[in-house]
Amino acid sequence: MTRVLRTYCHIVTTVNRWLMIGCAALMFIVVPVLCFEVVMRYFFDAPTVWALELSSLLFGPYFMLAGPYLLHIGGHVNVDVLYAWLPPRVAAAVDIVTYPIIFFFALTILYHSWPVAMNAFGMRETSFTPWNPEIWPFKFVVPVAMGLLFLQALAEFLRAWARALGRAEALQ
Repeated sequence: MTRVLRTYCHIVTTVNRWLMIGCAALMFIVVPVLCFEVVMRYFFDAPTVWALELSSLLFGPYFMLAGPYLLHIGGHVNVDVLYAWLPPRVAAAVDIVTYPIIFFFALTILYHSWPVAMNAFGMRETSFTPWNPEIWPFKFVVPVAMGLLFLQALAEFLRAWARALGRAEALQ
């Protein structure tokens, strides 16, 4: 059974790592677009109708899809002052208690965001701005990100369980 769990943890973490790398690459689009907008607006007094909206649409996936991998590397807010002083097994026990809270959060947001995304898809929703791009694909980022967050939290929960049992190497 440990081999199956190790494989699960490895696959989920690898998928989330590659998504985070891909989303980080979006900044190579967002930054030049925003620089272009600033130059056009302040040097030529000719703001664009699309640059700010495009950067907002791309920043959403960057923010949401990088979150699951940040959970793995410990990039989220943590009370390190207390956590760092805990023995490894006690820290693992704290993680075992906190990861179910993340499960609940991710599943709640997933449950409520899926119908919104499906409704946007059904209506072929657009932004109703002068540029008016289709935004329904971006609405699916929230349920997908929450599903991935749940899967990563489950992997981290299993790793914490192994640490609590003194078998940290079992699921690494």
